[in-house]
Amino acid sequence: MAKQIVPKTGIAAGLNKGHVTTLRELKPKPSNKKGVLSKHTKFVRDLVREVVGFAPYEKRVMELLKNSKDKRARKLAKKRLGTLRRAKRKVEDMSNVIAESRRAAAH
Repeated sequence: MAKQIVPKTGIAAGLNKGHVTTLRELKPKPSNKKGVLSKHTKFVRDLVREVVGFAPYEKRVMELLKNSKDKRARKLAKKRLGTLRRAKRKVEDMSNVIAESRRAAAH
């Protein structure tokens, strides 16, 4: 949600009060890149997942999803991960993994 840039009016009162100035183009801050997945990090995570595999609770979540028990899978993930937001994301990832394995099996 970017701020709407409205020019100042030069009047001391009102919504756009203040001295009239020209706005400068500022360089983007490094903090704006926080949380963006880099190529290297993605590669490392994929490699670790390939070598290590899935945690036991993740296997159980996938098994529940295969049996179309989505709500139970979410509840299990929530219990293990702590928040519903994290649980929903994990269940989504696990269902993507299942879909990917089905696509790989089909080819």
